Amino acid sequence: MECYLDNAATTRPLDSVIDIMNETMKVAYANPSSKHIKGFEAERFVEEAREKIAKTLKAKKSEIIFTSCGTESNNQAIIMGAATRKRYGNKIVTTCFEHASVYQSMEVLAKEGYDIIYLPVDKLGHIIDEDLVNAIDKETIMLSFMLVNNEIGALADAEHIIKLAREKNPDILIHIDAIQGYGKFEINTKKLGADFISVSGHKFHAPKGIGFLYVRDGVRITPYIHGGGQQRNLRSGTLNVPGIAAIGAAAESIYTDHKEKTDKLYSIKEKFVKALLENFPDCTINGVDTAGNLTENIRKTAPQIVSVSFNGVKAEVLLHALEEKGIYVSSGSACSSHHPDFSGTLKGIGLDEALLDSTLRFSFGVFTEPEMIDYTVDMLKELVPELSKYRRK
Repeated sequence: MECYLDNAATTRPLDSVIDIMNETMKVAYANPSSKHIKGFEAERFVEEAREKIAKTLKAKKSEIIFTSCGTESNNQAIIMGAATRKRYGNKIVTTCFEHASVYQSMEVLAKEGYDIIYLPVDKLGHIIDEDLVNAIDKETIMLSFMLVNNEIGALADAEHIIKLAREKNPDILIHIDAIQGYGKFEINTKKLGADFISVSGHKFHAPKGIGFLYVRDGVRITPYIHGGGQQRNLRSGTLNVPGIAAIGAAAESIYTDHKEKTDKLYSIKEKFVKALLENFPDCTINGVDTAGNLTENIRKTAPQIVSVSFNGVKAEVLLHALEEKGIYVSSGSACSSHHPDFSGTLKGIGLDEALLDSTLRFSFGVFTEPEMIDYTVDMLKELVPELSKYRRK
């Protein structure tokens, strides 16, 4: 059996998404900026996709800017958003818990003289209210945080965080990295009040190479990529019409019968977590409070990610042993897997140092079925005891 359980790294595109991408490449091959009928036909695909995405966010079409990926969206929101507010202050608040594209953007700003404050998180990966409030003052121009952590699936209470931040500084810019959260949760931009929201298509069954950035109406941001002035001069470059049509189709699909899709993921996650705790009492489920009502506690996290540490088993060895059984997982964020350092996320939640290189991430999508979990647990029951014989002394 093939079990692809690495959906937090990337997802398999939906068949309907592949179909519309192929169709668009055949019939809408013109440049959407061209002023002839073929250009208008291509532009129609772009605007239809923009409309579909805006609808999922309860946003305006004009608030959606297409990008090449989530990393670009994060870079533009953070670096160029900060540039528009520099005369008002130089403090930016984020957490010790973010994606590399956020960290690296912050490093760029730090070299330009900005004061970057990294908030700690608790053992479940949540921002601590008191730390947030104490970090923000009248010199703070931006708060950036992720809706769902890409390694352990911690879920931020975005409305509460934004409320606390704006009570302390009403003018603060709010950026949300929703790359792992979009498609898993309803996001109402009117209710939320965030200024920027970053999204990547390949995390919700669209192809790679396409993403978008939500920019709240009335919020100033300078372009990150300069050129022909496409997308109201906010992001230049010839538009990727097939990719845009595909991400629009994926967005529409993932938010159709959304509750049923999310409930299925939560059911799969609960089934897996319960099986892990039953069969591996020595394991650690990261980001989930396993005391008390497990069903309720799992519902306080993202539905698609399970991070588990198997004491005494090296993650990379177990990863390849599972691979030989047709099970594909990650030992952390795939975006940073070529870096040898231990995960900042796992360190941030205070995971025991001995478990840092014993942690695997299992992540689910619309193609994940319960029988895949049964098979994976069976293989873990076979492999973990065998590999633990070689536990480091």
